[in-house]
Amino acid sequence: MTFTVTDDDTAAAVGSGSLPVLGTPRLLAWLEAATCAALEPTLGAGATSVGTRVALEHTGASPVGQEVEVTASSTYVDGRLHRFTVAARHLGGNGKVVGTGEITRVVVDAERFLSRL
Repeated sequence: MTFTVTDDDTAAAVGSGSLPVLGTPRLLAWLEAATCAALEPTLGAGATSVGTRVALEHTGASPVGQEVEVTASSTYVDGRLHRFTVAARHLGGNGKVVGTGEITRVVVDAERFLSRL
């Protein structure tokens, strides 16, 4: 998936700092979106997934206007549990890697999950 950093994505806007660069919470949301997209074709009727574990290193700054590509690769599946290696890199220029990590999701029945709240 590809995203372009906007003013609404900055650390200053999302409350994770004061600088006008991509905020870590927004980067995490983009990476989680990539894991959801990767799982979507495998989900049955009424199923969805929930995030249960995140390990993320945000290693480079991305200014407003920068295009960022995020990827999610399945590395482990055990029944309903799915683990992904995730990465983010700048598009254009040198393709600098600005984030890496691992996200775990569990497949659940959406209706049953919500009924337990």
